[in-house]
Amino acid sequence: MKLSSQEEYGLRCLLRLAEQPAGDSLTILEIGVAEGISAHNVAKYLRLLRQGGFVDSVRGQHGGYTLAGTPESMVVGEVLAALGGRLFEPTFCDQFAGLESACQHSTVDCSLKDLWSRVQNAVDEVLSKTTVGDLLGSVEVLETATTASSERQELLQVAELTAAAVTPNHPIIPHQ
Repeated sequence: MKLSSQEEYGLRCLLRLAEQPAGDSLTILEIGVAEGISAHNVAKYLRLLRQGGFVDSVRGQHGGYTLAGTPESMVVGEVLAALGGRLFEPTFCDQFAGLESACQHSTVDCSLKDLWSRVQNAVDEVLSKTTVGDLLGSVEVLETATTASSERQELLQVAELTAAAVTPNHPIIPHQ
């Protein structure tokens, strides 16, 4: 029960396309170089994303891949489903029967199955409320917060230097 490299890299390829100005395309090679992924794998991820309706491809000398919609209209949960599926599938327990023909915990009131179902529901809730646009925005928010934090740090240093210049032994007395 974990995210696959296909889901991680596929989502990264989609984000790379989403960062482009509307209508601009990128080639498989450009995405691969930017993300450090082989062209073969980028092609595989983009094929899945195209089949899922998230990207469009244009053939020819000026071809490449573009988003099929806006980043705000693309729900991350749907993107991940197109790339590979859910963390916990209902058939999960069937795969782990051990030496038996069926899992000994496959009853309706199985605490393990209930745990994995609750984890999946929590993940689904977050992923269904998150768009590709949100992911792009979180990078911008982080960069803005970092810049603002640096500026606040500089202002604090100036304030400390100013406060150090005015010592308690030499208070500033306003002119009268």
